[in-house]
Amino acid sequence: MSAIFTFDNSYARDLEGLYLPWTGAKAPAPQVLRLNEELARELGLDPEALRLPKGASFLTGSAAPEGAAPLAMAYAGHQFGGFSPQLGDGRALLLGEVIDRSGKRRDIHLKGSGRTPFSRGGDGKAVLGPVLREYLIGEAMHALGVPTTRALAASLTGETVWREGGKPGAVLARVASSHLRVGTFQFFAARGETERLRQLADYAIARHFPDLAGAEGRYLQLLSRVCDAQARLIAQWVNLGFVHGVMNTDNVAISGETIDYGPCAFIDVYDPKAVFSSIDRHGRYAYGNQPNIAQWNLARFAESLLDLIDPEDSEAAIAKATEVLGHFPHHYQAAWLAGVRAKMGLMKELPPDLDLANDLLALMAESHADFTQTFRALSDVVRGSSESFRGCFLDLAAVDRWLGRYEARLEAEDIASAARAAAMDRVNPIYIPRNHKVEEALEAAETGDLVPFDRLLIAISAPFESQAGMEAFAEPAPDDFGPYTTFCGT
Repeated sequence: MSAIFTFDNSYARDLEGLYLPWTGAKAPAPQVLRLNEELARELGLDPEALRLPKGASFLTGSAAPEGAAPLAMAYAGHQFGGFSPQLGDGRALLLGEVIDRSGKRRDIHLKGSGRTPFSRGGDGKAVLGPVLREYLIGEAMHALGVPTTRALAASLTGETVWREGGKPGAVLARVASSHLRVGTFQFFAARGETERLRQLADYAIARHFPDLAGAEGRYLQLLSRVCDAQARLIAQWVNLGFVHGVMNTDNVAISGETIDYGPCAFIDVYDPKAVFSSIDRHGRYAYGNQPNIAQWNLARFAESLLDLIDPEDSEAAIAKATEVLGHFPHHYQAAWLAGVRAKMGLMKELPPDLDLANDLLALMAESHADFTQTFRALSDVVRGSSESFRGCFLDLAAVDRWLGRYEARLEAEDIASAARAAAMDRVNPIYIPRNHKVEEALEAAETGDLVPFDRLLIAISAPFESQAGMEAFAEPAPDDFGPYTTFCGT
């Protein structure tokens, strides 16, 4: 059993002082509830061994496998705009790193494994519902082509955790390119620990942007690369109707992966002001505000790097960093527009495209049109039938005017309709984790019924392909579902 994992723990080895070695709490009866076999094999792990009692103890943090170097990572962060100089892994552990079958370094990280020195009074535990939420949403994002952390396993601990009543205790084992965050850099910058900050930055460059290693001006280039990665990521979120819900700087991974699925959700009706988090009372992290918040978070990253960008001249460092940050809106807009062109089946870049896209979104907002269904129905228009698309709207005259412009735009490209529609279907999903279906799955799971969870997972794991018997997973919430609210549970 000791050979389940083959670790190569660069963070523990190279960044001493940037973490605290720690071990997870003992789980009374660890049990692997759901295992991501495909991901396990990708990591070179044996799924059957992971399911055995010893494997379950590893995946809950109860025992450390041979070669592991479990640790709690230190980081700071701006949470809803306010700076906390010390956050860190309060209920999580970096178990270690493995090299996957394609030669990529991947973190194996546990959430809900018990108290750490960074817990700030919490119990360090997680409960089943939020663990399964992160499993579902992460796998949905992966299937949709969005860079993301992924769930390796959801495991029960065998204890009751108190969250507005007793809930089944659980641990999420997740996998990421790394868990380096904007907040990791802020932690050391706030303390004036420039050499440790430099050590961290050089480690981040070697791990994620190795072509910059040792290069002159590499810290400014690090800022630029992270800005570009975030621009692409947020554009993907927006083009899929995803709302992260808690875009604090400690939830911004410099790898450009989506991390920490707490109060997240996908919109049904198109609404730029959509907010699902119970604690986001002023819409700071609303759906349409995500690009602005991303740039704000990146400005905090830039601040943390100033002493590295130009140690001799702070004004010059600020000017250089400001110039890089100033490119973010353009890079985001370009990434978003490229994505929405693909959703509309437009293969060329023509000047009217931005207005065409924005006018469609305005019509969707006015009609409270379902975001996912509307874009999916647009390929029917290309195939020659506008009925399903028009059915998404209330003002049919306005929609017909837009359709006239759209069809004229299509004529500017000599592309077969079937090929165009097929390309659109590859980027416009049928299935997303509909909020009512997520809640149905989580509520059932807490009673021991995992059938709704498994069916939803099947649907969202192949989001672009019509699946027989899965029609209900493509439908928006019924009228009596009401306003949807999520909570910071993981």
